[in-house]
Amino acid sequence: MAMDEPSRFRDSIGDPLTRTPDEMRSGTNAIIFNDEGELLLERRSDNGFWGLPGGAMEIGESLEQAVKREVAEETGLDVTVGRLIGVYSDPRYHTIMSYSDGDLVHFVTVVFECRRRGGELRMSEESTDLGYFDVEALPDNVMLAHSVRIRDALEHRAEPFIK
Repeated sequence: MAMDEPSRFRDSIGDPLTRTPDEMRSGTNAIIFNDEGELLLERRSDNGFWGLPGGAMEIGESLEQAVKREVAEETGLDVTVGRLIGVYSDPRYHTIMSYSDGDLVHFVTVVFECRRRGGELRMSEESTDLGYFDVEALPDNVMLAHSVRIRDALEHRAEPFIK
């Protein structure tokens, strides 16, 4: 689907797009539950919204390496990668990220359920808060893109979502 009408799409936090994205990147997100079944979220320092740990892949790393690195950088946790939740690329599911410098990036994001193996929860420069939340009482301002991914993860399907 070509983006000849960007205004019909919204970015990852719900703002309407005014133009076509500048580039495309691949990225990852981690769904991490604690022993009580609560979901780990971070309040992002760049936009103030809550979201899943994750980010862009770096050249030379695998998706598994990327999600482990991003989780460690953003939360201090060492994780093992488990179930593939899904692959998200369709702009209808808010896969475009607006950055404060004006860049618009269309992400192809692979989301995994991960399990904590070690490490201590700590914030990074990319977050202003971290916490585990009951899945029935998530914060009001969760990024739209991540809300879709969380709902999908909670379905506990064996096969991945492709959106």
